[in-house]
Amino acid sequence: MSYAARPRHAKGFPIDGTSTDRMGAAMRSFTVTTPDGLTLAAYECGNPDGQEILFIHGFNQAHMSWVRQFDDPALGAEFRMVAYDLRGHGASDKPAAPECYTEDKRWADDVASVIGAAGLKRPVLVPWSYGGRVVTDYVRHHGFENIAGINLVAATTKDDPAYVGPGLGHTAAMLQDDLAVSIAGTRAFLRACFARQPAHDEFETMLAYNMVVPPSIRKALRSRTPNPGDLLPKLRLPVLVTHGAVDDVSLVARSYYAAETIPGATLSVFEDIGHSPFWEDAPRYNRELAAFVRKANGGQ
Repeated sequence: MSYAARPRHAKGFPIDGTSTDRMGAAMRSFTVTTPDGLTLAAYECGNPDGQEILFIHGFNQAHMSWVRQFDDPALGAEFRMVAYDLRGHGASDKPAAPECYTEDKRWADDVASVIGAAGLKRPVLVPWSYGGRVVTDYVRHHGFENIAGINLVAATTKDDPAYVGPGLGHTAAMLQDDLAVSIAGTRAFLRACFARQPAHDEFETMLAYNMVVPPSIRKALRSRTPNPGDLLPKLRLPVLVTHGAVDDVSLVARSYYAAETIPGATLSVFEDIGHSPFWEDAPRYNRELAAFVRKANGGQ
C-alpha cells in the first residue's frame, strides 16, 4: 500500500496526501492495485485502532459522497473509516475496455484488494445504491467470513423494474456523448438523489466529481447483467438496511424486500428523506451506523 502526501482543498476535495478534510479530521490517501492491474484511489481517517468501516459509493459518485461521515467527530474518534473511488470513478483508473466494468469478479476483487491493502481485519461494509451490486459481487466471489456486517444504504441488491424510481430515468441523458446533454442529465440525476437538497457550493462539488466519469463508462455500468438477488437469503451476518421513504431513484420497496429476505436484518426507514440518508440526515444516520458497527463487532 502506498501512501501519498496530498494536500486538500476546501470541501474535502483531495488534490494531490496526508492532510485534513474540511472539518479538520486527519485523512490520508493511498493507492490500491487490483488483480487486473488498475490503480484505485483510497482514503482513510478516524481512529487507527477503532472498529473498521469500509464505505462504497454509488453510480457516478466518489469517496467524497461520505464527507459527512468523515467529518463527524464522534465517528472519527471511535472508528477507522476507509473509502475508495470505484473503478472508472473519481481519481481511480478509467480504462476504456467495457469488460473492465461488465465482469462481476473484477468488482469483487476490487473490494478484496482495498481490504487487503488497508489491512482491514473484519470491516463493516457500507454500500450506497450501486455499491450494493458491488458488495453482492464481493460476497458471491469472496464470501462474507471476513466482514463483520453490512449496512445497505438504498442499495441495489436485486434488480427489478418495480424498484426503480423516476429519478433513474435521467441516466439516459448521462450516457450521451453530447457534453451539454450529458451535463444536463447529470445535474437532473444528482438533484433526484436528494429530497433535502445540498447547498449551492456543495452541489457544485458533487456535480464536479460526477462529471469525472465518462459516458462510455456510464454505459458499461448500466449494461451489466441483472442481479437476481439470490444471495440475500444466504447472508448469515448482521445486516442493517437503511432507506429514505421518498427516494426518487431507488424506491423504498427495494429495502423492504431486502430486509424481509435477509435473515435477521434490521430495517431503518428515514421519513421525508430521499436517496442519500447519510447526507440528508447525517446526525441520525451516523448514530445508527455507530450503534450497528458496535453490535456487529459483538458490542451492545
